[in-house]
Amino acid sequence: MPNRSLRAAALALLTAAGLAGCTATASVTGDRVAVITAFYPLQFVTERVGGDAVSVDNLTKPGAEPHDLELSPKQVAQVTDADLAVYLKGFQPAVDDAVGQRDAGKNLDVASVQPLNAAPPGEEGGLDPHVWLDPVRLGAIADAVATRLGEVDPTHAADYTGRAAALRADLGKLDAEYAAGLANCERHEIVTSHAAFGYLAARYHLTQVALSGLTPEQEPSSQRLATVVEQARAHHATTIFFETLVSPKVAEVIAKEVGAKTAVLDPIEGLEPGDSGDYLSVMRSNLSTLRTALGCS
Repeated sequence: MPNRSLRAAALALLTAAGLAGCTATASVTGDRVAVITAFYPLQFVTERVGGDAVSVDNLTKPGAEPHDLELSPKQVAQVTDADLAVYLKGFQPAVDDAVGQRDAGKNLDVASVQPLNAAPPGEEGGLDPHVWLDPVRLGAIADAVATRLGEVDPTHAADYTGRAAALRADLGKLDAEYAAGLANCERHEIVTSHAAFGYLAARYHLTQVALSGLTPEQEPSSQRLATVVEQARAHHATTIFFETLVSPKVAEVIAKEVGAKTAVLDPIEGLEPGDSGDYLSVMRSNLSTLRTALGCS
């Protein structure tokens, strides 16, 4: 069975001879499709949809903050060589640059599947990338991953479609749990360390009050901190949420000021090293945390 290097060389010879057409198809039976994903939620979806037919490498390693990602030369080469790259345009500039050097037919920009919402008020333009925190939208992205994998690897197209349907069913169950779990709550405002939860808030009729903007590194101004303190007090917030991959210090200061406690609300931009959970388990942990903080019955 020829390996990927030999197959690439053969295709190059055929192209030079004018015998090979332009195609993104991985046609060697038994050879897994090489997929690069930009950050964890896209890895989760691609692994679930691809199953044993794909080999997935995630550019954002566990414990790394995806907003800040810089690619090593080895990672750039991985992007270049991949059969398919799954990414979110505008979220990680280094990934955009690497993917932009490839044939567009070998890429899947998930922002083209689920159009992104405008940034929250006060942000300087741009779009909110955190679409994966809405499980309904993530289900649509799973279908798009299945379609693109089927184009790359037609032999397994039906398998990809079936696995995407199974994942969509799991995400539908998660959506129903959120809808029921957040239907009857004393409060509906979530005070978060950065504005990552707009899609989740919109889906489940919550209001996000964020300390900083779309990127967690953005330092909130003193005016913004004062505004958040005022809003937290007005809404009788009992909890100020911080994240797993960024410092909790600002959240702790706000919590002390308003007499609240802190808790983790995970935007699932990445997993911590050694974390045995997955997107579904972290989302369910988030739901439990939200129900406690919001006084849901």
